[in-house]
Amino acid sequence: MRKFFNSSAVCVPERHYMVDITKKLEQIKEMVDQGQYFTINRARQYGKTTTLRSLRSFLRDDYFVISMDFQSFGSAKFRNENVFSLAFAKVFLRLWRQESDDAASVKRAGAATMALEQAVVRQDPYFELQELFENLSDICQTAEKGIVLIIDEVDSAANHQVFLDFLAQLRFYYIERDQLTTFQSVILASVYDIKNLKRKFISDEEHKLNSPWNIAADFLVNMSFSSDEIAGMLMEYEADHQTGMDVQQMAKEIYAYTSGYPFLVSRICKLLDERVAGIERFTDRSAIWTKEGLSEAVKLLITEKNALFESLVNKLTDDSTLRSLVYTVLFDGKQIPYNSLNEQIEIAHMFGFIKNAEGAIAISNRIFETVLYDLFLGEEALDSGIYSSALSEKNQFVQNGRLDMRKILERFVLHFHELYGKQQEQFYEEDGRRYFLLYLKPIINGTGNYYIEAQTRDMRRTDVIVDYRGEQFVIELKIWRGDEYNARGEAQLAEYLDYYHLKKGYMISFNFNQKKRTGVNEVVLGDKTLVEAVV
Repeated sequence: MRKFFNSSAVCVPERHYMVDITKKLEQIKEMVDQGQYFTINRARQYGKTTTLRSLRSFLRDDYFVISMDFQSFGSAKFRNENVFSLAFAKVFLRLWRQESDDAASVKRAGAATMALEQAVVRQDPYFELQELFENLSDICQTAEKGIVLIIDEVDSAANHQVFLDFLAQLRFYYIERDQLTTFQSVILASVYDIKNLKRKFISDEEHKLNSPWNIAADFLVNMSFSSDEIAGMLMEYEADHQTGMDVQQMAKEIYAYTSGYPFLVSRICKLLDERVAGIERFTDRSAIWTKEGLSEAVKLLITEKNALFESLVNKLTDDSTLRSLVYTVLFDGKQIPYNSLNEQIEIAHMFGFIKNAEGAIAISNRIFETVLYDLFLGEEALDSGIYSSALSEKNQFVQNGRLDMRKILERFVLHFHELYGKQQEQFYEEDGRRYFLLYLKPIINGTGNYYIEAQTRDMRRTDVIVDYRGEQFVIELKIWRGDEYNARGEAQLAEYLDYYHLKKGYMISFNFNQKKRTGVNEVVLGDKTLVEAVV
């Protein structure tokens, strides 16, 4: 059967084009060899389940691996200790029989296994967590290899007190492991960091201040895909399809958009392979696997409705403080220090919205940034004068299929001055970038896309990169701070154009000087032409 790119559920090496995660598995196995207990907590669709599936096979030569999923339990199984303990024992026994299918293993752990089976068969009403763990300890003691317990979808149990008590038992046996035999390693997989379950649990009297999972080791394995790892997957695809793509360059471009977020990498590749292939101007695979084809795939991605984007939106809807933090990072251009002790910053990181970029908060990747910009801008668009102005004139900005960026700047200056010319300086500083994006959105919507260049984004300067039918435009947005500062900005933009192999760049300066002269003019620096707009 022909392999394909998979962006839903678990990836299987025999069926899907996949990144080789062997080095990541080796790092995780090292933690298991050391007997560590830990949580693999990453945002939605970050490849946790696929990693656990691969890890199970990777560990089997050295360990018995019991891998279960709490999502299959159902909330009724967590209503009290007895029900949960019997349910856990039943699932454990089924997996244990599969894992220890060798006769010697069964015989060696037979008595301990039988004791657990009897409790399940009798539905012993007095069988609770203490009895469960005593039996599990006996099985671990008699097993000829160490037992690794893996539990996926732990979030589905996180609102149940019995789960907290289950963690307490794991903690007790971990601490007493020199006296009581227990699991070689326990791995929990979740979105939430289980070490911080104090936020999730509330008793009748008070918040629980500590989670029993505070014995867990930090999980520092980088689960995002590097450019080289993406290239490895593309090489396998290229060997099958002979597209003639520049594999290394294509991998770098995909990484630049996704920062290696597993779902986004797989989804873009799937769109290139299956959807871009159906677009008229991409007549063969050699045209698809190019920078222009990638731009088309990105456009398809950021406009689709998928489970990951829906999850992001739902989190913002449910948490107004999180929404405010993300909005500030997007539009205000403020450098917010990354502080893992700040609860809102930690939550934003846990859900995948932000990353630590050299000590400052940044949106995790270009795709998320564009999706979030579109979300916020879309909410403002219907009531925005600047958006309506662009919408009413959008047809004049495209001539013979090409975007006329100079005309966009000219009309933006005019409309901005008409609508906001009497506002105060603080208004411009905070909102200038937003208003340009609102103006740009209806013009390129459906045909082009844009993103914010993270390397140049700060309080004084932001570069917007626009892709329109294979043509790129770099527009620098900045606050006017005098002629000398502006001259430095021109030189920086001219240098930056080299990176994109462009001869022309664009600047928009928001000038607070009452004696300013608004308008658009051109400046030539060496072999570069800069089109400057002052508003």
